[in-house]
Amino acid sequence: MSAPPQSFITGEFKRVIDDRYRITLPPELAEPVSNESGDVILVKERAGCLSLWRAADWQKRLDDGVSLIQQKIQLGRMEQKWGEVQRFGRLLSTRSRMVKLAGRSRLVVPEGFREFLDVAPETEVMLVGAVVCVEIWNPLAWLELLRQEMPAFGPLLKELAD
Repeated sequence: MSAPPQSFITGEFKRVIDDRYRITLPPELAEPVSNESGDVILVKERAGCLSLWRAADWQKRLDDGVSLIQQKIQLGRMEQKWGEVQRFGRLLSTRSRMVKLAGRSRLVVPEGFREFLDVAPETEVMLVGAVVCVEIWNPLAWLELLRQEMPAFGPLLKELAD
């Protein structure tokens, strides 16, 4: 498992995705997830939501999980689960991609990820710090998630703090 975050990534910001599918991240969200080269991993999370991860953290997390599955395949423990293995492979093939944050912490959302985010150019997106990553939300999907999950904030804080 990767090292725990040094500090939580938090904050909520509205930004406009421009006609070339670029989004400028505020420094407080860009710095914790990018390295000196501007490399970040862009991930499809759920319909209407992408996330940005520090490349080394994401790769370690992914490598650990893939390694366990490879071991199970080599040991013959997945013979009855080939359909699930194929499903995993399809999702793995499309789920994440290395991208660079260009000058002024600008992200270009690549094809395939644009459709998943489901926002038109020249419209707003929500950027949200999610403690260990940065999420990019379609505003309607973000509002729906907040409506569903906000009432559980108090109990979640208590559960995680106990």
